[in-house]
Amino acid sequence: MAVTIKDVEKTAFLARIDLSEEEKNKFTEEIKIILDHVENFVDLNTENIPPTINILPLYNVMRDDITRPSLDKNAVFQNTSHEEDGMFKVPKIL
Repeated sequence: MAVTIKDVEKTAFLARIDLSEEEKNKFTEEIKIILDHVENFVDLNTENIPPTINILPLYNVMRDDITRPSLDKNAVFQNTSHEEDGMFKVPKIL
């Protein structure tokens, strides 16, 4: 892929980076080298390779949902004076 100094200038402008002429030339060459390496992947034969999301064998580590009895409402509210209609009363936040 051909990368020009204009491409580097446009990218630097969008990134709000001020580059000197020397830096523009340096980055143009470096980007060309990187893109040449990336183009090597186009020639790879991946026909018999299955799609992979992750290279590690992952599984769901969450525990199973088990129905258990909850706390008694009276026990929950016994240590607070900020209870109204079976709910905790908190200050209005606006």
